[in-house]
Amino acid sequence: MINQKIKLTMVSLAALAIAGCGDQGDAGGGSAEAVDNSVEAIHERVITLDTHVDIHEDMSFDPVYDPGTDTQQQVDLGKMESGGLDSAFFIVYVGQNERTEAGYAMAKEKARRKFRAIHRMVDHYPDRIGFANTPDEFDAIAASGRKVATIGIENGYVIGKDLSLVEDYYNQGARYMTLAHNGHNDICDSANPLARLGDGDEEHGGVSEFGYQVIDEMNRVGMMVDISHVSIQCMMQATEYSKAPVIASHSGVWELAKNQRNLNDDQLKAVGAANGVVQIVGLDGFVKHYPEKSAEVAALRAAAAAAAGDAGWDRSKHAGSAEYMAGMEAIDVKYPPANVKDFVDHIEHAVNLIGVDHVGIVSDFDGGGGLEGWNSAAETMNVTAELVARGYSEEDIGKIWSGNTLALWRRVDAVAAGL
Repeated sequence: MINQKIKLTMVSLAALAIAGCGDQGDAGGGSAEAVDNSVEAIHERVITLDTHVDIHEDMSFDPVYDPGTDTQQQVDLGKMESGGLDSAFFIVYVGQNERTEAGYAMAKEKARRKFRAIHRMVDHYPDRIGFANTPDEFDAIAASGRKVATIGIENGYVIGKDLSLVEDYYNQGARYMTLAHNGHNDICDSANPLARLGDGDEEHGGVSEFGYQVIDEMNRVGMMVDISHVSIQCMMQATEYSKAPVIASHSGVWELAKNQRNLNDDQLKAVGAANGVVQIVGLDGFVKHYPEKSAEVAALRAAAAAAAGDAGWDRSKHAGSAEYMAGMEAIDVKYPPANVKDFVDHIEHAVNLIGVDHVGIVSDFDGGGGLEGWNSAAETMNVTAELVARGYSEEDIGKIWSGNTLALWRRVDAVAAGL
């Protein structure tokens, strides 16, 4: 099934078409076949990969979240097809909780449910999407015109203290794992300690002794070490220690938005020096950071959930309420949201600092991600349009969208083969 790309929603394609389209003279004075260098054509030719798309645990089980239908989620197969998002790492995310036997068991069960949901999506819609365990499989599925799915794990809490689960999860399709999320775990310290769990500023001084064993095991099986979400100490230690280059699956640039989840220039340089890749995230609060805004949004979400009689926020259930939408409109007036231009500023900063071969693109859709102009998979072409407008070549756009991540995946596989 060949993907059909949507028209731009933010910019005029005519204004962004690269000059010089048409027949190109050859050395003998003849003419070669015309090359279409419009934004649409470039977007069609490059393979777009989003390295972090969160899913509802009932995806593929509850019709409300069925990815083969038009859902309230930011990503489903229809939105991927219309917007030209060719592939994604769908995320097995489990939030940090108590480190007890009961907590570990619950995390393991939640992880397994999400693994099953992702594979069930592929099994239900094999003519629209395939699952890639290797970069070669990825390339073959993309060449067939179908979407490509693979899996990332967000939060090493899902392994508890059981090192064997690294290989278990790898065998279920996980190709990267974020060492920690919000809250310290047994592997390392988080960039966002959780007071409700008794976290201090740090617990391990970076990576724990067990955490180094986890990194060794990830290197052995071929699972990318993800250093997003972790403390600066953990990030630098893991990047230096890992035998394979690391990935930052969804992070922004600290110099442009001083959110503690973003990476400073020294961290960016460390990833580049290790031959890794930083996936720049299109999450509003990481692209433009207003310290006061988060608390106001959290309060609004809690109120929307309470008004619906629910204990916690669920985007698919609560984001459409009139009260929530009115509240967000007022917040957006007070704190103007980030847009695609702001987002590409982060990409450009990273490219200028560590080189185009070490930078990628990620949304964090359905996990908080979204910008003005790229708020669902259906608007993916707008990112390509902004890169074209800034003079990036098609080759470099292809690298940023997917080439760099696939090259990293191959480097990690090569390290595993050597071990």
